[in-house]
Parts: sequence; C-alpha cells; structure tokens
Amino acid sequence: MSLFWRIFGLNAVVLGFATALLLWAPVTVSVPVLLTEAVILVGGLGVMLVANGALLRWGLAPLDRLTKLMTTVDLLRPGQRLPVSGGGEVPELIRTFNDMLDRLEHERATSTARVLLAQEEERRRIAQELHDEVGQSMTAILLVLGRAADDADQPLRDELHQAQEITRESLDEVRRLVRRLRPGVLDDLGLISALSSLTHDFATHTGLRVVRRFEADLPVLDPETELVLYRVAQESLTNAARHADAGRLEVGLGPADGAVTLTIADDGRGIEAACEGAGIRGMRERALLIGATLDITSAPGAGTRIRLTAPVPRKQP
Repeated sequence: MSLFWRIFGLNAVVLGFATALLLWAPVTVSVPVLLTEAVILVGGLGVMLVANGALLRWGLAPLDRLTKLMTTVDLLRPGQRLPVSGGGEVPELIRTFNDMLDRLEHERATSTARVLLAQEEERRRIAQELHDEVGQSMTAILLVLGRAADDADQPLRDELHQAQEITRESLDEVRRLVRRLRPGVLDDLGLISALSSLTHDFATHTGLRVVRRFEADLPVLDPETELVLYRVAQESLTNAARHADAGRLEVGLGPADGAVTLTIADDGRGIEAACEGAGIRGMRERALLIGATLDITSAPGAGTRIRLTAPVPRKQP
C-alpha cells in the first residue's frame, strides 16, 4: 500500500468511527445548539484529532527515523544504516537511502584515498627538494663561513662564528621539517623506530614527558598502513601540544586480535566531541583509507585518549 493510501485509510478510520457515533449514539443537535451538546461535539472533535494524530504518528514513524538519520549521518563514521521497516513505499525509500549511503561512502573513501596519496607524494617531493637543494646550500654556507672565520681577525671572527651558529640551527630546523614531511626512518627502519624518533623529537621540542609502550611482536604491515599509523600519531601529538595543556603523554602500539592498535593518551583538559576540528577529521579520513576505526574518548579535565585499530592486511596466497 502506498503512503497516500495509508494516510487516506487512517483518516477514513477516524472519520468512519465519528460517523458511526453520530448515527447510533443517543446524541442530537438542537437549533439553537445547547451548551451540553456543544461540549459533547467539541469533546468528540478533540478525540478525533488526538486519534488521528496518534495514528499518523505511528504510520509516519519510519519517515521520522529516516529524517533524523539524514540530519546526523557522517560519512567519516561509516556503517550508519536505518533498519528497513514499515509498509507501502516507506521500506523502499529506506532501502534507497541506505544504498545511497553505500555509494557516498565508497565515493568518499575513493576520493579521500586519491587526495591523501597526492598529499604524500607532494610531501615526498618537497622533502626531497629541501634535503637536496636547501640542505646542501646551507651546508655549503657553513663551510664558507667556517673558512672565512678561520682567516678573519677579531671582532669579525666572532660575528662569523655567530652567523655560522645561526646557519647550523637553521639547517637543523630544515632537517626536522624534512623528517616531518617524509619520515625516512619509516621506510628504512620500520614503524617502531619511526615512532620512537617522532616521540623523542616531540619531547625534546615541547618539554612534555612522553611514555612509550611499543610491543616488539607486531605483525607484518604494508607501507600504507604504517604510514597511516605514523601520521595519526603525528597529528595526535601535535594536537596535544597545541590544545591539550597536558604534562604527560603515553603512546602505545601493539597487536590485538588480527589488528594493530595505536593509542595516544594525555592528561590534559580534554575536548568536546562536538568540537572536532580539521586535525581529528583528517585522522578519521586516514583511518578510512585502510579500513581502520578511530575512537576518541575525552572528558573535561580528564584528558583525551585516541585509539586507532588498523586491520592487518591478509597475506596473498
């Protein structure tokens, strides 16, 4: 039965019941209308409206659930679907909406993968240029300043040494930027070494205490999964330094039932779920890239805990 006929039928039931009461109930209407008759008619109208509203609410309940899901659905949290229920055209409408969510999630995941891969390629290119061009140029400047300082007299020698020290610090900063753009240690030594280097540099530059809990018996991960885990850890540490006002962080990595779990917890002021910014949404997009789940638990004054669970890729036969 279509939605039109369902609504028509509900209204017909109410009107038919009211007509039956008028036909067989011992109630008459005088001219002019008496007060008691007016009270009975108004009361009957109220009963009809209440009954009609209740029946329509029951009949349109699946549409209300569909509307609520439409306003709250988030493609970064896949799997939100509405159970198919109701009669007439409503189940078909719900199935169509669920199919649309399937297509949107697939298209979002595909486009996000292309964007993130393009970003990583651009990061790699910029890091390579910084290392090869800027890094080598600054190294040459250091050598020239060193030779000039050896041949110069005071006080020019002190000034050249000062310029040499500034250049050396700038070169260290460029190298740090290169490591952030593209962690070479991740490709060369693996995920645990890369996370150890990341947390060590983070603790050095921020002064925060970082506790590492890395388990050595990790399953073999593909480069894409390792990169997502590294980027999520990097973004989590950055967010903690900028917003958490924390004094201690704990970073953990270990196996868990056919998956690998990365955990970053701080003792800061916490965040509100409704205030997720670009950093957290970026982490969710990266998690979708490898089919991982990202869970964030936080409470004001109780810190924040970010948990990324990434499935272990199956070995090809």
